[in-house]
Amino acid sequence: MPKLSDHYVQLTIFILLFLLVSVMGFLASRWRRPGTLNHLDEWGLGGRSFGPWVTWFLIGGDLYTAYTFVAVPALLYGAGAMGFFAVPYTIVVYPIVFLVLCRLWSVSHVHGFVTPADFVRSRFGSPTLALLIALTGIVATMPYIALQLVGIEAVLKSMGVTGHLPIIVAFAILALYTYSSGLRAPALIAFVKDALIYLVIIAAVIVIPVKLGGWHAIFGKAEAALSAVSPVTHKPRGSVLLTSSNQLQYVTLALGSALALFLYPHSITGVLAAKNRDTIKRNMAALPAYSFVLGLIALLGFMALAAGIKPIVTGGKADSNTVVPLLFDQQFPPWFAGVAFAAVGIGALVPAAIMSIAAANLFTRNIYKEYLKRDATPAQEAQASKIASLVVKLGAVACILFLDPQFSIDLQLIGGVIILQTLPAVALGLFTRWFHRGALITGLVAGLATGMVMLYQIPNPANGKAHFGGSGYALSNFGFSTTMTIYVGFVAVIVNLLVALIGTVVLRAGDIPDGEDGTQRPDYFADRDDPEVRDLPELVTEEPVS
Repeated sequence: MPKLSDHYVQLTIFILLFLLVSVMGFLASRWRRPGTLNHLDEWGLGGRSFGPWVTWFLIGGDLYTAYTFVAVPALLYGAGAMGFFAVPYTIVVYPIVFLVLCRLWSVSHVHGFVTPADFVRSRFGSPTLALLIALTGIVATMPYIALQLVGIEAVLKSMGVTGHLPIIVAFAILALYTYSSGLRAPALIAFVKDALIYLVIIAAVIVIPVKLGGWHAIFGKAEAALSAVSPVTHKPRGSVLLTSSNQLQYVTLALGSALALFLYPHSITGVLAAKNRDTIKRNMAALPAYSFVLGLIALLGFMALAAGIKPIVTGGKADSNTVVPLLFDQQFPPWFAGVAFAAVGIGALVPAAIMSIAAANLFTRNIYKEYLKRDATPAQEAQASKIASLVVKLGAVACILFLDPQFSIDLQLIGGVIILQTLPAVALGLFTRWFHRGALITGLVAGLATGMVMLYQIPNPANGKAHFGGSGYALSNFGFSTTMTIYVGFVAVIVNLLVALIGTVVLRAGDIPDGEDGTQRPDYFADRDDPEVRDLPELVTEEPVS
């Protein structure tokens, strides 16, 4: 365990930069100051007024989290080439969602939708389906917020800081300025966060390879380390190249992750804060620049192997999330290591703030207003969302305090499979109204059940887990004579779509009443000059589906 006495310089710089962005978070309430923040459009969506540059930094800061900067390299450190799945999926995602997000922005702009569940409720005339979408989003987001704490904790461990008090203080400050400034806080801080990340990564890919003897030496040592036989599994740890066993999982994991990325509520929140369709188009073209940086970040895992970095062991368990901070500490001078640590720490604040706002908005619009206080005023909605965002952050801190952090990682793995099941109602719903609301509900439940059962059946001998040991499901479980695996989320969403398809045919053949579409075709092509807000359709009592 590193000693705190050896890291005073790193800790001082980390604290100073952390305080700087905290001050920016509080001052953000005056940035582009609105008449009032007591409205979800202002507090939760920044006034729907962010241009291309702000949106680029906001969405980039939202999607590329602190956990990304420690977990992706850690996966390469532990398993090799499989960890590179994050690079192709963040490349293919933008062409896929280009048209989807433009349509979502337009219809939300016209109707005043704040959450994806708002859209689903109006599109399919189903409060029940909207509730399920909202709950799915909240459940999938909560562990994601907790994982930002894992990133901060890894940095603090590398500086010899132990205990949970520093993390509690950090998230208390985050909670206060998010409560005060709303989405404007992470939008402003994202500029600093991204600048630090780019600075650190560019320095890392120039300085560290020189110190380690060049890229040839790095890949050679990484290959030797990964080919070593594990005393637990009696198999090689991994490989610098994909094998016949994991190629299918690699492809389906990359594609499934791409389909899921912009279904997360926090991703949609960043999109809905944009001021017009052109902003969305420009960002879908420019955001792949982050994928280039992500590829460089991933290579840090191989650098850590080449440098002989050993993860910090706490409670008898090796924390692989610490390998990148330890690499920075070993290869950089103390002052720049402090900057690198701050980049990762601040990288946790931006996504954590947006995620908590997105989850709070789901609760407010689709639970509080729909079922608890239907006559809530905009000010009451904003206040409910502010309080809910605090509760969400408390829940994230509780995950770290009372659960094994590794369990939080497992929850996030489950979260990816869960959020993918909203694809038929949200993404396909933007293009077609053909699906019956009852079939979409049944399909969503079937997809969730399939995903959970499959995840439960996956063991991981390397860490002794009998269940929820990964996301790669063995095809041999389906009766195939092969060692290949496939991504659970991909199979679950196929089941979801099949059930929704068959269910729609059956329900329509039985002439079962369907909900009314509260949107019109022109709504999906509207731009900023069109009416900005229109009331949601009146609440209706849903007829039972038999």
